[in-house]
Amino acid sequence: MPPFYVSFILAPLASNSSEVLASQYYAKKKTSKTISVSLTALEGAASMNNTFCLSIFMGLIFFRGLAWQYTAETIAIIAVQLILGIMVQKSSMSTLRACIILAVFPLSIAFIAFLEALGFD
Repeated sequence: MPPFYVSFILAPLASNSSEVLASQYYAKKKTSKTISVSLTALEGAASMNNTFCLSIFMGLIFFRGLAWQYTAETIAIIAVQLILGIMVQKSSMSTLRACIILAVFPLSIAFIAFLEALGFD
């Protein structure tokens, strides 16, 4: 498994475990407000994590002069950030919106595979 996938799949699960547990606590109350707070906290954590990882990644490539081989991954990260930014504009969450947001992660992995099949490195 390439290091990129480890850093963008396993690392977020480990680093965001506190947000996951707090969101689970809020969601157990099963009110519209607490579930919205729970989903918003998870979306915020994911957005911050993606932005932070992407900036570190770009900094490493720039300052260390590494070869650029991550066009597909970078396009996918930026696309996910834009999609989530558009989707979280409303103040309350619905089950449909939560399912769509949940589907963005596996779809982004498939999108990366598709872009790599097209020849993006």
